[in-house]
Amino acid sequence: MREDSPRRIGRSLLALVAGFVLVLVLTLVTDAALRAAGVFPPIGQPPTDKLLVIATIYRTIYGIAGSYLTARLAPYAPMAHAVIGGVIGFILSLGGAVMAVSHPERFGAIWYPIALVILALPTAWAGGKIRTAQLAGSTAA
Repeated sequence: MREDSPRRIGRSLLALVAGFVLVLVLTLVTDAALRAAGVFPPIGQPPTDKLLVIATIYRTIYGIAGSYLTARLAPYAPMAHAVIGGVIGFILSLGGAVMAVSHPERFGAIWYPIALVILALPTAWAGGKIRTAQLAGSTAA
């Protein structure tokens, strides 16, 4: 066991948390801005399918950005860190999808939380891939 192992674990956890915080903040700010602009309905009223498509798009982009940040901050194995974040996101999304399916009257369209489950791992992979491609490019130069 290396001496710096606890430090590396701490940096790994920080990388994962940073990615999740980025996604959460960007999502909450975008949701609030769209509500304030009158694009999204007030909290408690389910959005239309068209609005959920928009939310799916920006949340996918934010998921890629969060996974990229996780991979960027990872002390080693950037793709592994991004994918671990994706697995955590998958589990959280799966929990949300189960709640939505259990209570469709409160959550509206069922396809949306299912889409978030399906997209969790591909977005994590994409963010990690962007970072690993950067690293490969920097070593080739």
